[in-house]
Amino acid sequence: MARILIIEDEAAIRRVLVKILSEENQGYEVFEAEDGVAGMELIKKEDFDLVLCDIKMPKMDGVEVLEATKKIKPEIPMVMISGHGDLDTAVNTMRLGAFDYISKPPDLNRLLNTVRIALDRKELVVENTLLKKKVSKNYEMIGNSSSIIQIKEMIEKVAPTEARVLITGPNGTGKELVAHWLHQKSERSNGPMIEVNCAAIPSELIESELFGHVKGAFTSAIKDRAGKFEAANGGTIFLDEVGDMSLSAQAKVLRALQENKVQRVGSDRDIKVDVRVITATNKDLKKEIEEGNFREDLYHRLAVILIKVPPLNDRRDDIPLLVDYFSEKISTEHGTAKKSFTLKAIKLLQEYDWTGNIRELRNVVERLIILGGKEISEEDVKLFASK
Repeated sequence: MARILIIEDEAAIRRVLVKILSEENQGYEVFEAEDGVAGMELIKKEDFDLVLCDIKMPKMDGVEVLEATKKIKPEIPMVMISGHGDLDTAVNTMRLGAFDYISKPPDLNRLLNTVRIALDRKELVVENTLLKKKVSKNYEMIGNSSSIIQIKEMIEKVAPTEARVLITGPNGTGKELVAHWLHQKSERSNGPMIEVNCAAIPSELIESELFGHVKGAFTSAIKDRAGKFEAANGGTIFLDEVGDMSLSAQAKVLRALQENKVQRVGSDRDIKVDVRVITATNKDLKKEIEEGNFREDLYHRLAVILIKVPPLNDRRDDIPLLVDYFSEKISTEHGTAKKSFTLKAIKLLQEYDWTGNIRELRNVVERLIILGGKEISEEDVKLFASK
């Protein structure tokens, strides 16, 4: 059950909001505070999924509550309540991190729609935050080859900016590692990073996945659902395998980049979004443009900065470091002692043709750790790492 806090000094307005939300069939649990000070005390002590906060209040106004809440619990979406004379201030609160604002007297449909969208986004952000905590240790960039050093140097320069980045390279080279480094070293690192594998989503569902949908938009749309762009608001969206996106979805992504707005499937309402877009592909997008499969105007929007990740065959000097890293990581996962590799075993691995790149190397190392001896020898490699 979603927990919603209403901070409003006008008792009549507060009663209306409580009545509307308490009777909503979603079964919201609603709490009240009569001013900003009382509201902040509750926010510090309790966990809320959403806060509706008036702008003009005694003791502590809504802008102060918003700023204080974003410092201690930035994950809580805040919807500001504005009187007629507060509209300029309400718009400014969006820049300070407010999710949206509603005007007095509140329109029933507008209120409930805003609340549902905000709660959907909160759920997605929390899920992504938990996932990020679990996987962040997996995104280390291992290697001292000149190509990897150049990529690391470029990340240091590009990450703090808002520039869009297109990452290219064959499958298995670690393009997602570059994307995570860009996000984690950016000014948006405290915000969400939402990943979308465009190749894994059926073309008829990609628009709903990216932009969300409203109830009844299509057969299986049984309720309103926020899209990935909304979930990434204030953070980064990573569109992996962007070259596999349908032309229809490309057009909508282009609009989102141009106007910082999205529309859910089945709706004509614009939703403001503030996201940094990072993309990756294993395709030659210029060739895809020539063949009519990718929009040239979108390409130029996405490829402000190009980062090319080399295949493993072009950075063989990094293989000893990668083998050592995977050996330690895999042994820890299996709960066994770390196995070492002989110099001859490493040399033989360096001579292999790694068509599957780093992903293939990791699989081979895991196989050797499971099937090989206490120390992985050249013979083990010949037996268990053969193609």
